[in-house]
Amino acid sequence: MVKTTMADVAKKAEVSKSTVSQYLNKRYEYMSPETKKRIEDAIRELGYKPNYVARSLKQKRTSTIGVIVANIMHRVSTEVSRSIEDYFHERDIHVILCNADDDPQKERKYIEVLRAKQVDGLIIFPTGGNIDLYQQMEQEKYPVVFMDRKIPGVNIDTVVPNNQKASYEAVKHLIELGHERIAVVTPPLTISPRVERLEGYKDALREHNLPICENYVKSIEIHHIKEELEKMFSLKERPTAIFAANDLVSMEVLEFLKEKDISLSTELALVVFDNLSFASIFKPSITTISQPAFQMGEKAAEWLFAKVEQDGAGTVPSEHVFSCELMIRESSGSYLKR
Repeated sequence: MVKTTMADVAKKAEVSKSTVSQYLNKRYEYMSPETKKRIEDAIRELGYKPNYVARSLKQKRTSTIGVIVANIMHRVSTEVSRSIEDYFHERDIHVILCNADDDPQKERKYIEVLRAKQVDGLIIFPTGGNIDLYQQMEQEKYPVVFMDRKIPGVNIDTVVPNNQKASYEAVKHLIELGHERIAVVTPPLTISPRVERLEGYKDALREHNLPICENYVKSIEIHHIKEELEKMFSLKERPTAIFAANDLVSMEVLEFLKEKDISLSTELALVVFDNLSFASIFKPSITTISQPAFQMGEKAAEWLFAKVEQDGAGTVPSEHVFSCELMIRESSGSYLKR
């Protein structure tokens, strides 16, 4: 079978090859509706498929970007990724999504593979374990944006939520309800959001002259959370409230409460930092800190697109901090101080 070429389309539509090229690149400014229709009909009738490899070589772009998510299991990661994909889809740019599983080696592999495939830029939820690669991209002015996490010593545009302030407000809310024994559970403090959320928790306790009890502060791997909760709830003075630092932590807490027949809201208050799809329909409904994931994804996409258009050049790297919203629901609102 003979492959249809751009020249065949041009001949069929009775236009020049450059006009067909303009059509394929969506440059319609000086093209009449009749010309567009003839080219469209010719492409359909001839079954023409553009040679994207040839186009990318000529334009020095692949019309593809990569997104490396730290852990796709987090709902906010899924929402951010969807927002990024929507933004680039509207601009006819394809998105390759990779999941690093919070593993620096896996992240390194994806960065190297995607760059070898000559993607036009990257949006990364960085693990923090590949400083040399981050600095290399910075020095090369390669288009890259960090999402959700700050990396000290690396000057790359970063989009983050206001973790510390939002956590402070959530714990303050629990204190105002009468709670004094408030626990916090986070995964290991290996990345900036976890550190900042813990600091927000401590800020609220200090401001209200409440002690920071080490027995109530747990920064542990997800699969060990229920074991540590068992120890915590065996204390003579067990906590009356828990601040869960992300959605995966909250699932372990909820499972533990169910197994131990501890009543949420009446026996224990719970606030979760993350977007839980079931928070409003769970019984009792769960108080959460809602992150503007779609807006965050759109901002990262806007920044990356601008960098790609400018071939990596641009303004001094900056940080965009998004405010979060405390969604007060039943899991924190019905507790009465005993």
